[in-house]
Amino acid sequence: MLLTPAAQGVFPIAPTAFHPDGRIDTASMDRLTDFYVACGATGVTVLGQMGEAPKLSHSESVAITTQMIRRAPGLPVIVGVSSPGFASMHALTQEVMAAGAAAVMIGPPNTLRTDDQVINYYRQAADALGPDVPIVVQDYPLSFAVQMSPSVIRTMVQEIPSIVMLKHEDWPGLEKISTLRRFEADNSMRHIAILCGNGGLFLDFEMSRGADGANTGYCFPDMLCDVVRLSQAGQRDQAHDLFDAHLPLLRYEQQQGAGLAVRKYVMQRRGLLASDAQRKPAAMLSATARQEVEYLLTRLARHDPRAQLPPV
Repeated sequence: MLLTPAAQGVFPIAPTAFHPDGRIDTASMDRLTDFYVACGATGVTVLGQMGEAPKLSHSESVAITTQMIRRAPGLPVIVGVSSPGFASMHALTQEVMAAGAAAVMIGPPNTLRTDDQVINYYRQAADALGPDVPIVVQDYPLSFAVQMSPSVIRTMVQEIPSIVMLKHEDWPGLEKISTLRRFEADNSMRHIAILCGNGGLFLDFEMSRGADGANTGYCFPDMLCDVVRLSQAGQRDQAHDLFDAHLPLLRYEQQQGAGLAVRKYVMQRRGLLASDAQRKPAAMLSATARQEVEYLLTRLARHDPRAQLPPV
């Protein structure tokens, strides 16, 4: 089940579940996978930045991917394989694709400075992985410090057939989506899927600009599924009303450094994770931050009953 340019919907970025002692919590990973299937996710991404991929060994990365694929064989799984060198990228790609992954996601190293360097990097990555491995390009300049203009993306899409999706995380980036869709309309770029990240912070308007869905994490991924579904059905006001109710918590979760701690804390409160533990080094929530999250959940529950959680 390989990923194609027709992909759409929501591919949540799965956090990696850990026990407090740092061991991988396989039971929570299964519970999380079941939840993604039940809430209407059309795929899932593992080993993303918010999946703490750099803290995992090669064997752990393969094991987590394989477990999720086996747990939900009908759910396409994108695997983050970004690496400073192509040898390790190729090794991980071979194993996860053999296990049944749908595609791999590659972010650019922060050493790339020119348009030609960016284009050449993805050319070489595609050559290293082979033509049969679908590639998701992760465009996240806030994290990678690499700028990809729409014309650079167009060149890569036209020259590299294995690119099937853009994970769009530029900020601000609404005009970039519109420009890429205009390229498609004038036949200067073939169609690819555009799924958006940044925690879903701009998903309400990204959908109306031509995005196909979300490829991101948030402690209420079921809300992301609902917003995409409503947007695709033309129910714009309903999509915005639901999104607006979540926006304060969504914004709070976007804090640099503390964002994953917030996400895991709420997912634990929702019963999806047994623990909010991260592997060290990690930024943990203070008692004050927990109180603020609980306050936001209480306010959200007035509009979305999914936030009505048992008292702490």
